[in-house]
Amino acid sequence: MTGPATTEESRTLLRDARGATIVEFAFVAPVLILLLMFLFDVGYYLYAKSILTGEVLAAGRSSALETATQANRDLLDNNVETSVKRLVNSGTLSFDRMAYKSYGRAQAKAEAFIDGNNNNICDANESFDDANGNGVRDLDSGTSGQGGAKDVTIYTVTLRYDRMFPMASLLGWGQEVTMRSSTLLRNQPFDKQAEAVIGHCT
Repeated sequence: MTGPATTEESRTLLRDARGATIVEFAFVAPVLILLLMFLFDVGYYLYAKSILTGEVLAAGRSSALETATQANRDLLDNNVETSVKRLVNSGTLSFDRMAYKSYGRAQAKAEAFIDGNNNNICDANESFDDANGNGVRDLDSGTSGQGGAKDVTIYTVTLRYDRMFPMASLLGWGQEVTMRSSTLLRNQPFDKQAEAVIGHCT
């Protein structure tokens, strides 16, 4: 049976740092792992975004050519999907084309009207610019598809994929990532367009 530790033994025990590194690592490791997963997740997102943007710009330019057909555009969409899925193989892509008569209409979206009674509502037989020719004043004057000669087309591709690392919930993020890339170009040939019809609001 041994007696109480001597003063010298106590000092030796206090100076003994063996195993301290393991304890320190146990505190630091979770933060380090979370930080690395965050960096990998953001890096992956930015890389996927750059690939998607580059492919959309290239496909948008080719879609606006005078020689482009619907079959060509379908092939361009397939090429975008193939290129993006080389990195994000589990992702899903959706494609949208909206055509407008001018850059101004593509930005303003809503069909302009003459607000004769100053109530900010198209009514009382007020006239409006029926850009898409459907007889109704729309908040978005675009028509689905590539449009015709001289039309301005917004080509948008949306990519959705699940995050690679299980840290999204810890940061309050959703598990699914959604990113979009768009380009806006005028169709060839730069020919005369049909004049917009003037409609009247009831």
